[in-house]
Amino acid sequence: MDILNRNTSISEFILLGLSSSSETPIYFFVIFLFVYVAIIVGNLLIVISVVFDDHLHSPMYFFLANLSFFDLCLSSVATPKVIADFLRKWKTISLWGCMAQMFFMHFFGGGEMALLIAMAIDRYVAICKPLHYKTIMSNRVLIALLLLSWVIGFIHTTSQMVFIVGLPFCGPNVVNSIFCDLSLVIKLACTETYILQLLVIADSGLLSLVCFILLLISYIIMLATICQRSSIASSKAVSTLLAHITVVTLFFGPAIFIYAFPFSSYSVDKFLSVFYSVVTPFLNPIIYTLRNQEMKTAIKRLSNHYISFW
Repeated sequence: MDILNRNTSISEFILLGLSSSSETPIYFFVIFLFVYVAIIVGNLLIVISVVFDDHLHSPMYFFLANLSFFDLCLSSVATPKVIADFLRKWKTISLWGCMAQMFFMHFFGGGEMALLIAMAIDRYVAICKPLHYKTIMSNRVLIALLLLSWVIGFIHTTSQMVFIVGLPFCGPNVVNSIFCDLSLVIKLACTETYILQLLVIADSGLLSLVCFILLLISYIIMLATICQRSSIASSKAVSTLLAHITVVTLFFGPAIFIYAFPFSSYSVDKFLSVFYSVVTPFLNPIIYTLRNQEMKTAIKRLSNHYISFW
């Protein structure tokens, strides 16, 4: 049986993309290219502004810059190939290219999930324990929370990929998605994968659901604390919290529906995949810059400095 699997193993997967037809409208290429360029520019602006503007050297903006970096990496794992595939008749990806894509999607996705929790901790301390904020959120704590996010992302992806790389793939090789989706690739293995599918649902779906619920509860507690105060600072805190809640909902929503509540409709799965890997990294910088006067001012100072330099 092992000899048979080696002789018939596949070396690549075929991605159907947004449409099962081999011809994809050119406007998809234009839209995705525009959005990806906007993701790169928007998130880089936030990272550069936080690094070079002294007014943004605070824990909240430290985490925001790292969130933008995670978004840059997450969108860059699959989006460039998705854009290139719009110009190809046959959309293929090598077996190990597919494995790498799944590894890094879950690595940066899991890391961003942990980072959003770290951002919630920062806001909780700032709102509920303001007098001890600088003491609690020291540089050592910030670095520790950031490193923990990277470690959690690595554990999250490794705990799944360690079982995937050893699966035999010798039959159908068509993935009905825009990139290698873990739950879809598992189903193509030439062996029983029911237990493995349950592991993926438990690891990705239920974990996302639990984290999302805990984050919402923490933000509700913070909003309740703010409502007991009446000041300009409280109004600013509410605005910041609403931005955080929006980002958390956009990030966890698609992940929860993809893994915890799997759909029978591939069109819904494709829409959520696009939303998770492209739309969310595109919206995050817009949400934070439009609702944050300090960030808008910092970007304006950076732009003026660049113009005057030239």
